[in-house]
Amino acid sequence: MSERVRPPQRGASDKVAAEIRAHVSRARLRPGDRIGREEDLARQFGVSRPTLREALRLLASSHLVRATKGRGGGIFVAATPEEGIARSVSASVADMLSAHVIDIDELIESRLLLEVPLAGLAAQRATDEDVAELRRIVEVVPGSWTEAGAVDEALHAQIAHIAGNRLVGAFVQWVAEVLQPSIRELIEPALVEDVAQSQHEDIVRAIERGDPDAAERAMREHLVYVQDLVAVVRRDGDEGVPDLAEP
Repeated sequence: MSERVRPPQRGASDKVAAEIRAHVSRARLRPGDRIGREEDLARQFGVSRPTLREALRLLASSHLVRATKGRGGGIFVAATPEEGIARSVSASVADMLSAHVIDIDELIESRLLLEVPLAGLAAQRATDEDVAELRRIVEVVPGSWTEAGAVDEALHAQIAHIAGNRLVGAFVQWVAEVLQPSIRELIEPALVEDVAQSQHEDIVRAIERGDPDAAERAMREHLVYVQDLVAVVRRDGDEGVPDLAEP
């Protein structure tokens, strides 16, 4: 009989941090809601002020709480758990990209691994209201490159929302916050907006039909198009903008 593997023991501050997270969830507190004063929380959770402060430091490092001083101050909810995860992942990805630990190619590959199945889930779970919102997004005619980027980000964010997996949705937030700004300037000279718009419409039509296979296929084609743009722009360099009217 194999020996049961015991979970690692957590320190007092870790336990208090977990209890505060659970309290925020049970009370359904939202960002901006007040959790309490430091001294009151120390009494509530039966720990010393130094232990509580370390727990709050752990929560703040995960972007979940913030502290304010002065009259009316105290400890406040900074983000929901999934928002905290998203911010932490985005910060980590940005740091790794800046330090050249990872590159844009790896990020695009990661996006394929995450967003293709999300499109399939969205096709299975989309309501009429969800489809109407997708339609509203893709019907916007961008007047500038910045607006085109905003449409793309809104579409992908809505698909992740429709898919309904909050954890995976949190993990893909770095796409909008880190990856998109990194590649937008790079591919702008080669991007054919009509192609991107047509691909967006293909994705929405597949989700509207409730066809997960078609939705995944359309999302993959769209992301591979972006991947190919990056590769071609890098390859051609200063030799001129390539003709990429067809994906």
